[in-house]
Amino acid sequence: MAFVRSIGRWSMTALVVNSIIGNSIFGLPAELTRLLGRASPLAMLVAGVIVSIIVACMAEVASQFAEAGGGYLYVRRAFGRFAGVQVGWFYLLGCLAGGAANATLFVLYLATFWPSAGGRLARIAIMAAVIVVPTLVNYLGVRPGANLSTVLTVAKMLPLVLLIVLGLAHFNPQTQSFSIAEFVQPGLSSWLRALLLLIFAYAGFEFAIAAGGEIENPKRTVPFGLAAGLLVCALAYMLIQFVTVATIGTSATQHPLADTASILLHRGGPLFVAIAVMVSTYAWISGQIVSSPRILYAFAANGDAPAFLASINPRFNTPAWAIVVFASLVWLLAATGTYLWIVAVGAGALLILYCGVCAALIRFRRLQPEADALRIPFGPALAVISIAISLTLISALDPHQALLIGVTALLAAVNWWWAKRQTVKEPESTMAAAPMR
Repeated sequence: MAFVRSIGRWSMTALVVNSIIGNSIFGLPAELTRLLGRASPLAMLVAGVIVSIIVACMAEVASQFAEAGGGYLYVRRAFGRFAGVQVGWFYLLGCLAGGAANATLFVLYLATFWPSAGGRLARIAIMAAVIVVPTLVNYLGVRPGANLSTVLTVAKMLPLVLLIVLGLAHFNPQTQSFSIAEFVQPGLSSWLRALLLLIFAYAGFEFAIAAGGEIENPKRTVPFGLAAGLLVCALAYMLIQFVTVATIGTSATQHPLADTASILLHRGGPLFVAIAVMVSTYAWISGQIVSSPRILYAFAANGDAPAFLASINPRFNTPAWAIVVFASLVWLLAATGTYLWIVAVGAGALLILYCGVCAALIRFRRLQPEADALRIPFGPALAVISIAISLTLISALDPHQALLIGVTALLAAVNWWWAKRQTVKEPESTMAAAPMR
């Protein structure tokens, strides 16, 4: 039973936007303003350029695959089972933590105007309801799941667009002129801290490509979706930051968008932002359930997880068990609060994924120099630059995060040992690659 390729260019673009823009945009402006003041909008664009290097490497590697699995599959084909399982664990944990965190945030903002939602049992039940709907939609087919993600992406962008339009109309360039000194004054250390923060704010695009087996013409659709989605996110981030600084200035605040909305929309501002956060987090969860269960499916299809996770529903052509198990894990982590330790390793997990995929680009260039795939200019050089950036950021992890990274790697090694002992036959690859180890 095969997947149905139903994710086109614009659905892919919406999935990328949905995967990047989550809850960080509602809290990020405060820290950026503290670090860089009125120069902070420029940092949004600079970080976007840096991330585009990693995205370009990801696009080249992804264009060579027509199967589900994303970075886990790419690294496994390039360097073997052990490396693939290691990267796959970090990949999957990042997805689960993101889903649990967004479900938690949804309930927290709902409780601001419906206090009963904050009760323990009510919170658990609401989280279940939030997760069940997109799970059911995706169970019934990837096309309705992708369509729901697209609709919710548009819905969550509308409040941001409204704030941008109102903020630009409110802006008076005659009274708020900028000088070059304001971009230099924060100093190099503040700029570096801000850029490190923003690298993580742009993370999420790597989740969107996990559903490779259901993307129409992946060779063209994936690069288009990644490029267009990143451009939309960079512009949105920059304009939101600009409007925030132009409206409320550089004074310290814990709720920058709520304060901005209060000025632009008056009394309805806080409620507007609360609803915007709920829509944004719900959309993010919906997008994750389109793509992330395919990582579990790929694990099982390659013999690295129980075989039942690789079963495809004969009626709906979806990895039904993988979807149900993934959604259940997201709910369990959100309901118990145990996702917090996963969040702590999230940053390092994504950087490890980036290193693995960029290294895979170099290896595939050597193994398959004539492959019918996207070839970005100076690909190996850009991959080395991306790896260097990622390793620099990994070195900045605190001891607690580094310990959790080590624990996760150990669990992945146990998974590899278990998989190696199984007698599951390796599926035939659709592309020539290095032998599995």
